Amino acid sequence: MKQIPASELILHADGSVFHLHLRPEQLADKVILVGDPGRVDTVASFFDERECEVSNREFHSITGSYRGKRLTVVSHGIGTDNIDIVLNELDALANIDLSTRTVRDTLRRLTLVRIGTSGGLQPHVPIGTYVVAEKSIGFDGVLNFYAGRDAVSDLDFERAFCDFVGWNSQWAAPYVVDADAELVARVAGEDMVRGITISANGFYAPQGRELRLAPADPELNRKIEAFRYHGRTITNYEMESSALAGLSRLMGHRAMTVCCIIANRLAGEADTGYKGSVEGLIELVLQRI
Repeated sequence: MKQIPASELILHADGSVFHLHLRPEQLADKVILVGDPGRVDTVASFFDERECEVSNREFHSITGSYRGKRLTVVSHGIGTDNIDIVLNELDALANIDLSTRTVRDTLRRLTLVRIGTSGGLQPHVPIGTYVVAEKSIGFDGVLNFYAGRDAVSDLDFERAFCDFVGWNSQWAAPYVVDADAELVARVAGEDMVRGITISANGFYAPQGRELRLAPADPELNRKIEAFRYHGRTITNYEMESSALAGLSRLMGHRAMTVCCIIANRLAGEADTGYKGSVEGLIELVLQRI
């Protein structure tokens, strides 16, 4: 049986994983993921009781219960590179015996829902809309470093998208992954938009924003907005859903992302007072997860 070296899975003296500082017994089967460490407290404010709280860098975790459901809420910071850290360490907590550094014979399946904020790209997703990433397009390239990437990706969608927008060969090859269908159905219900979400690898030029530096393709957003695949449009931009969907599929977990739209790129509008809308979304996810 393969033993994972200390250099590949770094543990602290108390048996916790390197970045999250969590131990296996502190992780629930249902996990809420948020970007902002401060939003962990907002999620946990709905809990009936708390078991533990751990913080390290941008990674803040609280495990507790909500209406009889044991839950862990974890902050991941910004970007798919952080999702790579969080997903691998959550999976290690669930499926690697940290004392022997070997993969367990029986694997544990986590349910992961990321609650985020996002910029809308279509008229039917105005500010305040809740959009579930039924499909995610990764501009980041993280999944391309993992074996089995093609087996969990929608290759036809990828080809159609790259052809339509004239994808720059200097950029990371985009990947397209579906969220877990059963989880989407349960969380989205009848009152959320089911969309196609882009995970960008930056906030400014990678999402078509121009301050002092011009994007390499100033027309990319226009082409993205015009793209159609089997009659569906790309609904919104954010920065994490693709790696969450892709890594979870490779690892055998079920995962999805739902975002509150706080800006509409078409209208050039943004709302910085979105706290109440996000809290409403948090409560819905806690009820439905």
